[in-house]
Amino acid sequence: MTRSTRIRRFAMKYKVVLRRSPEGVSASVPGLPGCWSQGTTEAEALDNIRDAIKDYLAVVDEQTKDADVREVEVPA
Repeated sequence: MTRSTRIRRFAMKYKVVLRRSPEGVSASVPGLPGCWSQGTTEAEALDNIRDAIKDYLAVVDEQTKDADVREVEVPA
């Protein structure tokens, strides 16, 4: 079994900051530095940031694929 098949995936929730302007809505994720997107509407911005989060996490997975990785649970 490879490391990637041993890592369990759970649905995660991220806080998203929306900023409105005459051009549309920008969205950023404070917990994922550099993860941002935009859209002409709030719904489009949220759909786009969802995709950006998936892409961001895929890069993190790739960058840590040979590392000794642990997950910790943090109570809310």
